[in-house]
Amino acid sequence: MSEKVWIAGGGVISGIGLDIPACIQSFRDMKPGMTAMQHLSSVHHNTFPVAEVKADNATLAEMARMPENISRTALLSMIAAREAWQSSGLGDISRYRVGFVSGNTVGGMDKTEDFFATYLSNPRGGRLQNLVHHECGSITELVADSLGVRHHISTISTACSSGANALMYGSRLIRNNIVDVVIAGGTDALTRFTLNGFNTLMILDQQPCRPFDDTRTGLNLGEGAGYVVLVSDSLAAGLQPWCRFSGFANANDAFHQTASSPDGTGNYLAMKGALDMSGLQPQQIGYINLHGTGTQNNDVSEGIAINRLFAPHFPAMSSTKSFTGHTLGASGGIEAVFSALAVKEGIIYPNARFEHQMKELPFAPVTAFSAGHDLQHVMSNSFGFGGNCSSLVFSRAS
Repeated sequence: MSEKVWIAGGGVISGIGLDIPACIQSFRDMKPGMTAMQHLSSVHHNTFPVAEVKADNATLAEMARMPENISRTALLSMIAAREAWQSSGLGDISRYRVGFVSGNTVGGMDKTEDFFATYLSNPRGGRLQNLVHHECGSITELVADSLGVRHHISTISTACSSGANALMYGSRLIRNNIVDVVIAGGTDALTRFTLNGFNTLMILDQQPCRPFDDTRTGLNLGEGAGYVVLVSDSLAAGLQPWCRFSGFANANDAFHQTASSPDGTGNYLAMKGALDMSGLQPQQIGYINLHGTGTQNNDVSEGIAINRLFAPHFPAMSSTKSFTGHTLGASGGIEAVFSALAVKEGIIYPNARFEHQMKELPFAPVTAFSAGHDLQHVMSNSFGFGGNCSSLVFSRAS
């Protein structure tokens, strides 16, 4: 059994950049990704800003080296997963026992929607080919095949904590000697289904979102993909890993189908469990990448849980969703990459558009980008529908 699991590399594509360097530059320049819809066709294109990836499917297909007619979810996944692998320094993927664990929530629904647009107007119309990759697992299999992964392939779909849970499962695969390497994270493309669903819940902001601001009115949806490369102790010895994946936990307070419990019970249990696994005290965490969606309920419950666990010594914290939007199944993966990179480079990310202190909380998020900090331990939170509360801890090599 591998006692330790390491992060050997990472990759991200999001509304603020097509790769990690572009994303980091957007944080430095305080340039969030929210704009009017350009690629998603919706009656709400002038109502809700979204953080779309700034590329059409033809461009993404060329970057992914995959066919243009497959789901945007798969194209985004392939681009980020390949960047993650290339950054790891592992070389030829066929030399290792490799797993691919990917979270998503929409599968190939973007193509399904294209089918039904034609089918509803003409029951003999519509391209059945667009339905083939509808299921979430189909997206994972497409990308795994393109990457050359053969040893283990799994799909996680636990709403907004999918990407984070993919890392947890990947870590267990390595620690139990099932594989030596796991590419783990998540992907999701914007679809009309998710946009309309969140609009029905009345939690979409018609302006760029402002997580943890007292005047917040909702979230902005985004899209993208983020993956880390998890490796065993033995492989890490021959690499220069970013950091150690030192702790994680999943909790569920079973409070409501979509809302977090008002007292943040599940959030608290997830964070406390991740700290316990990593053997850390709360004051040892130097930065928290908040779940921070910008909704009334989520920010209060997460904040109350943080206050319960960390008071009176609060670490620096911010919500990178204020730049990328809420990327649903991809968010845990994207934010895991940002968090691992925070340990490696000493980065603290800004929380965009924060101006007004929340009256319920004694702390406020960081509003400026900075690097070079001595961050020994970083926490990343992902709290999803159905009470799926997940927290991850990344630690400096020791």
